[in-house]
Amino acid sequence: ISVKSYANLCDLSERTIRRYMAMKSIDFITESSSRTLIAFSELTKNCVIPLLPEECDLILQADTGNAEAQNDLSLLLLMHNKPTLAIYWLNLAAKQQQADAMQLLGDCYALGKGVEKDRNLAMMWIAKAANKGNVIAIEQMARILNG
Repeated sequence: ISVKSYANLCDLSERTIRRYMAMKSIDFITESSSRTLIAFSELTKNCVIPLLPEECDLILQADTGNAEAQNDLSLLLLMHNKPTLAIYWLNLAAKQQQADAMQLLGDCYALGKGVEKDRNLAMMWIAKAANKGNVIAIEQMARILNG
């Protein structure tokens, strides 16, 4: 798993992860001068949420850039009351035009869940999700427009 993903799911900074790597406290592989992977067994030991076997596959898919998996991982983190960590994955998925992630990110901004409340960003993400056909976002926009 990538250093960034590991850092997010263990709620640690990348700097801390690199320090652990230097001390050889965690297992890792350097594939090239620019790509380092953390052993997945380290994640199962140190993740901030308990992981079921099917969630491990979800994390691997999210780590490789699958937007739907990133959205699903954010839902898992929200379910475990880790909204700040979920925002990372929602942003990744939303930037790939994943409509469900856009709508959920809009809700997070509207409620101040994991981020500072921001009505403008909430509206922007919900409008983008509605434009992509997200049913919940379409209903939200209709309620806003019809007062």
